[in-house]
Parts: sequence; C-alpha cells; structure tokens
Amino acid sequence: MRIMVLNQTQGRTGTEYHDRVEPILRRYASPGTVVDLCYPDEPAIRSQGGGSAHLGYYLSNPGLVQKTVWAEQNGYDAVIQSNNFEPGVEASRMAVRIPVLGLCRTTMHVAANLSDRIGVTVPLDSYYILARRLLESYGLLQYVTELRSLSLPGVPNGAEQVAAMRPVIFERAAEAMHSMVKDGGAECIVPLGGAIIPYIVDPNDLTPEAGAPVLNPKAIGIQFAEMCVRVGLSQSPLTYPLATLAAESAALATPR
Repeated sequence: MRIMVLNQTQGRTGTEYHDRVEPILRRYASPGTVVDLCYPDEPAIRSQGGGSAHLGYYLSNPGLVQKTVWAEQNGYDAVIQSNNFEPGVEASRMAVRIPVLGLCRTTMHVAANLSDRIGVTVPLDSYYILARRLLESYGLLQYVTELRSLSLPGVPNGAEQVAAMRPVIFERAAEAMHSMVKDGGAECIVPLGGAIIPYIVDPNDLTPEAGAPVLNPKAIGIQFAEMCVRVGLSQSPLTYPLATLAAESAALATPR
C-alpha cells in the first residue's frame, strides 16, 4: 500500500523539514505501507496582507488537485492533506477515486466517537478563525467545548529553532490543555497545526499533563487511510461526482 501525505507548500524536498518529518509519518504506518511526504509541483500564487494566510489556502488548491491526480496515476492508494486546515481536499475528491482525507475532519470524528466534549487547539492566533470556520462547515463545532490558540510567536524553522522552541511549546501546550480539561470540561484534546504537534511535541507526552487523551491527527489519518484502502472505501461518487480534467493540462498528464 502507498499513501501520499501532501504538504501545501512547494519545494521542501531535501530540506531539514522534509528529513525530519517524513520519518515521523512513516512510523505511524503499518508494516508493508509506504508513506511518502510530497509537495505540489506548481507554486501557489502568493498573497500579502492581514488575510494572506487565509487566502493562501484557496490559492493553493489547483496545485494540490494536480498533485493528487498525479498520485492516483502513479500508483498511490490514498492521499492525505498534511495541512490540518485541509486546503484542496474538497476539490481533489472530485478529481480522483482514491480516498482523499483531511486530518481535521477525520480526527474530530474519531474524537467524537471516543468522547462527548472535545477541546481543540491551534498554534497561532491567525489560525483561530480558519479552525472555527472549518469545524462549523463540517457540523463539528457542537462537540467543541473550547477552541484555543496557543499564541505561539511563529512556527520554528530549522533544526536549531525547533530544538530551542520545543520546551516552550511543550509548556504552553500542556498548560493550555490542562486548563481546557480542568476548567472547561474537555474530555479529549485535538491539536490542530501539525507543524507543532506532533512534528515538534509528541501528543503522547502531553496526555498525562493534560489529564485527558491528546489525539495525534497524523497517526489517525494514516491509519484511517489504511483502513479505507483495505476495505475498499473512498469518498462517495454521489457526494463528490467525478470530473474529467482538461487534457491540455500538462501538469496532469506528464509523470514527474
């Protein structure tokens, strides 16, 4: 079985980020499953200003759809959108018949199956509205006791920054999650923003500090994708009717 974890950002192959993250993802797979961390071939249009992070999710959609089509054409059995805020997932589901999964939706449904009240964290303040809108659009906000930002100054970049920020991130996340359980009544925690949790801080280390299970969206997504492939499940063609993409799109027809 081959699963592609598709990052939103182009051009990270061979970087410190790729070399650190791909082995983490592969550890979550079952024996015999190959997990590849991949990136879109076409760069997204860049945006500026206060809404740049939000607009960037929409501008990245064409490149993500193209890479998802390439994945199906080149033998991948499933595609997982690495970004927890799920850019490109809805559009890609209408371009292929292999399962395309978003980690927020998948993890939240697992959490709602295992508990009644879910606390959700995001690493940056700018992600708060993205997460709220996404949860609301999926009808999942009713399960959320609290959506809280960890208010980190930014996502660490490079091995030295990651090492320096890890204790700070752990302390801030543990304090916030413990408060959400003790004071807010959350019965499990879903941490969105995979560049922080689990790529820098392991959810298993946060669980005893929080006093409730801290779920791992990456691990859940990979294991759920494996289950879909094994039992022959994919997105419904009634919900996501298959579209035929224009043949003149060289990016879809040319193997890379």
